[in-house]
Amino acid sequence: MNNPTPSHIDLQAAAKQLMVENGFEPEFPADAKQQLAQVMSDPPKIAAGGSVRDLRQLLWSSIDNDTSRDLDQIEVAERLPDGQIKVLVGVADVDAFVPKGSPLDRHAGKETTTVYAGVINFPMLPEELSTGASSLLEAADKLCNVVEFTVNPGGQVTASDIYPAIVRNKAQLAY
Repeated sequence: MNNPTPSHIDLQAAAKQLMVENGFEPEFPADAKQQLAQVMSDPPKIAAGGSVRDLRQLLWSSIDNDTSRDLDQIEVAERLPDGQIKVLVGVADVDAFVPKGSPLDRHAGKETTTVYAGVINFPMLPEELSTGASSLLEAADKLCNVVEFTVNPGGQVTASDIYPAIVRNKAQLAY
């Protein structure tokens, strides 16, 4: 017998079709792929100096699931002698790899997020960047933007600053 109805559904193809039907662009356009190849062959240099602080000596950690390689945030906190707590949150410096208005930036802006469809993920940025070059992976020097703030024992923020830094994730923790 010839059955015109397939015996299974291709869930990945169905997910991709739903993405397209809802206005997403699940594939990276050619100019974005070209930009990625250029960035990967000549990545930004990581060096302290000027406004970039060297904070690799701090005990940074990331908190994500066990298998995540897309580490976009790290943190560290310390109690100060006066009882206040200084909190630093580092956010991966994707801008160093994806300048504003570039093909990868335009694609990411259109997609706005990575879509996790269960059977397949549709990344906002290529995995070479999100899980590699810009990811705040353990034991690697990385560029990030640091949000630093100090909180007094009453919970009020008493100081804050934002600046670029070089960091080194010391521990990839899991929740």
